[in-house]
Amino acid sequence: MYRYDSYDQAMVDARVEEFRDQARRRLEGKLTEDQFKPLRLMNGLYLQLHAYMLRVAIPYGTLDARQMEMLADIADKYDRGYGHFTTRQNIQYNWIKLEDCADALADLATVEMHAIQTSGNCIRNISADHFAGAAADEVVDPRPYAELMRQWSSFHPEFTYLPRKFKIAVIASEKDRAAMRLHDIGVRIVSRNGEIGAEIYAGGGMGRTPMIAPLIRDFVPIDQMITYAEAALRVYNRYGRRDNKYKARIKILVHELGAAEYTRQVEEEFAHLLSVGVEPPREELARIAEYFSDPPFVSSEVETPSLSTTLEANGGQGSAFGQWVRRNTHAHKAPGYVSAVISLKPAGGIPGDATSEQMRVMARLAKQYSFDELRVMHTQNLLLPHVRIADLHAVWTALDEAGLGAANMDTIEDIIACPGLDYCSLANARSIPLAQRISERFAETGRTEVVGELKLKISGCINACGHHHAGHIGILGVDKKGTENYQLSLGGSEAEDVSLAKITGPGFDEDGVIAAVEKVTDVYLATRADGERFLDTYRRIGMEPFKEALYG
Repeated sequence: MYRYDSYDQAMVDARVEEFRDQARRRLEGKLTEDQFKPLRLMNGLYLQLHAYMLRVAIPYGTLDARQMEMLADIADKYDRGYGHFTTRQNIQYNWIKLEDCADALADLATVEMHAIQTSGNCIRNISADHFAGAAADEVVDPRPYAELMRQWSSFHPEFTYLPRKFKIAVIASEKDRAAMRLHDIGVRIVSRNGEIGAEIYAGGGMGRTPMIAPLIRDFVPIDQMITYAEAALRVYNRYGRRDNKYKARIKILVHELGAAEYTRQVEEEFAHLLSVGVEPPREELARIAEYFSDPPFVSSEVETPSLSTTLEANGGQGSAFGQWVRRNTHAHKAPGYVSAVISLKPAGGIPGDATSEQMRVMARLAKQYSFDELRVMHTQNLLLPHVRIADLHAVWTALDEAGLGAANMDTIEDIIACPGLDYCSLANARSIPLAQRISERFAETGRTEVVGELKLKISGCINACGHHHAGHIGILGVDKKGTENYQLSLGGSEAEDVSLAKITGPGFDEDGVIAAVEKVTDVYLATRADGERFLDTYRRIGMEPFKEALYG
């Protein structure tokens, strides 16, 4: 993983002291809240419903044991002993005190971490495929390119005050595990005729007006990728709406101009930028790439047990361990290894939450079994990217003892949910209790196994931080005359078969929407063909059978 040089460390340290002075002046009453707000937002500090929330950047989701241990320490010293991992591969602390925030940032800086540009109208944390560097299906490891984009976008003077926040995702396989086309800019690293380059998508996003990003450039050589991204940002920065925050995202600009006209203007700007030379030198990309070389995997010539042998030796496929292996491990590019998903979604738990002690367990396992590397997943889970098959049972045993052994990846219990009305001042309804009740209901009835792959996502307001537009089943909490009401949507996907979910009809109260989810799965189970996921069945039979079951 990337390591700070002296310049990186000096910039982060300087920002901490700058913020310390800003916070001191706010506490002394020398800055009003209106004056302080843009300053704190650029340092990842929100004022939520009950307290300040600090969002810490984890670039493209990669961190090591030392950093995870610090996140645990931050939780204990400055919060309430836990943290919340997000779909943007960050971590949030929900109970930070303003007088402690600079000290927390200073502690983070000692392990090469910060909260810079995790909020505000700027380029946010660059996200990536959480299996990057381990996946058997990737063209290359996309993280060096994500890191190059991170360095280009950090403190970029032209893009510090954009019309609205801006999110970029980078992947390098046909399979999209990062919701790439639901970002402001999506980058897919590709190989064409032996040359590495990038497909560029622009104008995606969720929120009150969800849109899927169109392809605006089929191939840009990799040593022009940053230049093309800068051209796309320049056109947006020039024409993006600043008079209406609801129409300020790039998706609105691309929609109103049309993808063809937006692309024409980007190409024109791109040609100009090529003439002035804004691209980082190739040597810089090569320098960064060295940090992402493969760890010393055990040679394929060394005899290692197969997955089937390991399962047979530890209870077989029907055991709890066998179920975890089947659901929570992913094929690896190196023989004898898998990537192991650590579920932060126990039945009845809060999606994405981990206690400080659980963080320390995960740090220890990373150090012992995964070449000192962890990933934060887009799904609000954690990942040990490089685990020897021979070590799987020991890893699972330790996770299970720590309450981290749930075998539910990509099932209806693996719910994505925003903090909702329990924490967020923007929310209209609670997300967390609903997620807890649904996961408990399906776990208790045993329907999770029967239903199979089904991605359920819950948002507590129209801002869609829970990605409900992209759920096979999506739930949106709204305020209906002072009471919480939940709209149900079907048919979304944020994968390579990207689609936006459609609302079924009138909403439900909390009990009603849980019953509605069960009715929807009843229809699926009664009509699915062999091998069909819920999403496949929905696309084949359409909305009407589900609406009939829900509303009669």
